[in-house]
Amino acid sequence: MLAFFRKLFSSEKNKTYTEGDPMKKYLIAGLGNIGPKYQNTRHNIGFKVVDFLAEKKDASWETAKLGDVTTVKIKGRILLLLKPSTYMNLSGKAVQYWLTKEKIPLENLLVVADDLNLPFGTLRVKTKGSDGGHNGLRDIQNVLQTTKYNRFRFGISDDFSKGRQVDYVLGEWSDEELSKLPERLEMAQKTIESFVLAGVNITMNTFNGK
Repeated sequence: MLAFFRKLFSSEKNKTYTEGDPMKKYLIAGLGNIGPKYQNTRHNIGFKVVDFLAEKKDASWETAKLGDVTTVKIKGRILLLLKPSTYMNLSGKAVQYWLTKEKIPLENLLVVADDLNLPFGTLRVKTKGSDGGHNGLRDIQNVLQTTKYNRFRFGISDDFSKGRQVDYVLGEWSDEELSKLPERLEMAQKTIESFVLAGVNITMNTFNGK
């Protein structure tokens, strides 16, 4: 019996989710906080974006080390979708682990996060830059030891009064925002597909500000 469990855990540890040419493998990391309490908050838009993509591709999530993962294929490219279970402030640990484990090049990483500095639903892809005060991006930057990684910012606006930023970010979407989210998520899916098929530069030119 002991041998059985050793074999079981060993196989899980060594399980590989992506195969083939490393340049055709991508890690799409949606940032958020785990648990029902945070599920429908603005800060969890990263989770919502990768959830939407997985649902459209009929992909099922699996709980694995440091997060929930699933894979989707798009025209010969394989995307490992990740929702870190580390909570937002320690997102870097999960991102680094899955990049290393699946041998995915850093240039094929795309981190999806919320952005207070963009109007609601506005999309912006960048190849480098500061964390912009975002704790998840800050931790990824610190762990990877670089600011040069692709990030996909989804605008949540800054419609809050002074001193209420935390409440706003961790608050749930308004009815008006909820009515517009499906179309914005469709556009986010197209942005991710463009990133893996057309490349980051074309994607920025096509979708930034949309």
